[in-house]
Amino acid sequence: MRLLDGKNVLVSGLLTESSIAFHVARAAQEHGATVVTTGYGRLSLVRRVANRLPRPVPVIELDVTDETQLAGLAGAVREHVAELHGVVHSIAYAPSAALGGGFLTTGWTDVAAALQVSTHSLVSLTGAVRDLLNPGAAVVGLDFDATVAWPGYDWMGVAKAGLESAARYLALYLGDAGIRTNLVAAGPLHTVAANSIGRARDNEDFGQRWSERAPLGWNTKDPEPVARTCVALLSDLMPATTGQIVHVDGGAHAVGHP
Repeated sequence: MRLLDGKNVLVSGLLTESSIAFHVARAAQEHGATVVTTGYGRLSLVRRVANRLPRPVPVIELDVTDETQLAGLAGAVREHVAELHGVVHSIAYAPSAALGGGFLTTGWTDVAAALQVSTHSLVSLTGAVRDLLNPGAAVVGLDFDATVAWPGYDWMGVAKAGLESAARYLALYLGDAGIRTNLVAAGPLHTVAANSIGRARDNEDFGQRWSERAPLGWNTKDPEPVARTCVALLSDLMPATTGQIVHVDGGAHAVGHP
């Protein structure tokens, strides 16, 4: 059974083959979706990565801090698909000064950058393609547990807490249109973004302790559970679920933290 047959999905934040966005795009294709992606920075590299998906996908340049690019996003998407049934937000960034233990001395410029890219972009991305979203559409964002403070995660942790609140407000304001908004809080995975979590902790040790604590165990090298959960949220299987944070972390959040 293919859960996304006939659906068009925009997956943002494609970067490398290890990125969660890549695996969500792959899983969406395997379930029948037509995928369009966005990338930022070295687009030639992003396009090479996109070509490694089961089916090559178009890559649209998107800097979520650029109002001009946001304004043109819907038009760029329409060049490939007429409408969207799903949007995946997999975008996060914090300057180095906002990570690694200097929480008390981080300046507003660096904090603002983290909040704009990692929090507000969920709203700005969704707003940019709002006219392409029909009733039944789903917005899915990637999260990391923001209920506690993680040493070294610092302002990115604050940004993720804001992301969780922003998702609830999107659920509130898009609900009348039949659009669902949910987040997937993933356990630690070997991605570029994961390096920020490990600034004050050894990444390997952090992942090992997470696996030992998680009732189901946790493999930091296996993004498949996260990708499959995103597919489920994008599908029609959960029509009355919105404003939720779905934890895909082996259950570690339920029993304590490593």
